[in-house]
Amino acid sequence: MNEQKTLAEAFQAAPFKLPGHGDRDFGVLKAAFAETEDQAASDMYGAGGVIEQFQAEMAEVLGKEAAVFFPSGTMAQQIALRIWSDRQGSRKVAYHPLCHLEIHEQDGLKELHHLEPVLLCDEHNLITLEDVKGMGSDIACLLLELPQREIGGQLPDYAELEAISAYCREQGIKLHLEGARLFEVLPYYGKTAAEVCALFDSVYISFYKGIGAIAGAVLAGDPDFTEESKIWKRRHGGDLISLYPYIVTSAYYYKQRIGKMAQYYAEAKELAPLFNALPAVSTLPAEPVSNMFHVHFAMAKDRVEPLLIRLCEETGVGLTGGLRETGADACKFELNIGDRYGAIGKDKLQEAFGILSGLLAKA
Repeated sequence: MNEQKTLAEAFQAAPFKLPGHGDRDFGVLKAAFAETEDQAASDMYGAGGVIEQFQAEMAEVLGKEAAVFFPSGTMAQQIALRIWSDRQGSRKVAYHPLCHLEIHEQDGLKELHHLEPVLLCDEHNLITLEDVKGMGSDIACLLLELPQREIGGQLPDYAELEAISAYCREQGIKLHLEGARLFEVLPYYGKTAAEVCALFDSVYISFYKGIGAIAGAVLAGDPDFTEESKIWKRRHGGDLISLYPYIVTSAYYYKQRIGKMAQYYAEAKELAPLFNALPAVSTLPAEPVSNMFHVHFAMAKDRVEPLLIRLCEETGVGLTGGLRETGADACKFELNIGDRYGAIGKDKLQEAFGILSGLLAKA
């Protein structure tokens, strides 16, 4: 007798997967390096043409004077907040209660840099201008995440963002952008990356999320800031002898996908209504503001998982490889639209959602 597949196993076996760009296998590296000359020189401890050229390109894209390539965003952001804290003469930094630094980094900001986070607003809401005005004048830096991932990728209105930026500058508070998914929100705002980044003193972007590279991040700002960040990068052990596997793949997939962000956003808006029409299912936000949103089930995780496994087996369509329990009778998953979505025909998608609707109605 065969054992029941787990949701992760069923999803992995499904020929049509809804989220992302594809499997993170060695093919990701091979495709990026296929067009690279064998004799191209690598970077050495943060110097060399391959890293310096890419840093200059990203600085221009972000509208900043300089940029530094980091192996991880965790490293880059802790360093950014440490620099602003030292310069401002305050250990206090402010951000959302569900900020990556607060919930995913094992208190690295507190343990390594001895900074004191001030958590703004209720965890289910976005940070507003009123929240910022009430946080006190002894804050060295405010971090804003665009989009706010843990609450479905929600975004503030652009006017609100401009008002927060203006207030921080009036008060002498540094403003840092957690822009891991910055490129994905530009179609909604109708702005360039440089226009959004002009509101911030420093900016972090990721290359393995919407861009789909293997790893890597950039921290951008004025030259004094970025030069100091290089010192901290060395202190953190981030100056590997060579970072070119990350840089080459970041540059390659950036060029491949930066022009598709509006397409991914349109496809997310096309897909969300299909989820919202299902029994006991809703999306957050109800209408996506980027290529990502969260899918919520008003049912217990152990009731939903068998239905999604059956959907994989009957239709070949995998929605997710895992569910997160959010209550006794509630669960969710995060969905990011990338290259895979376009490979699923509309008829196949309609078939899958029709079957899932029936399964949920009977559950």
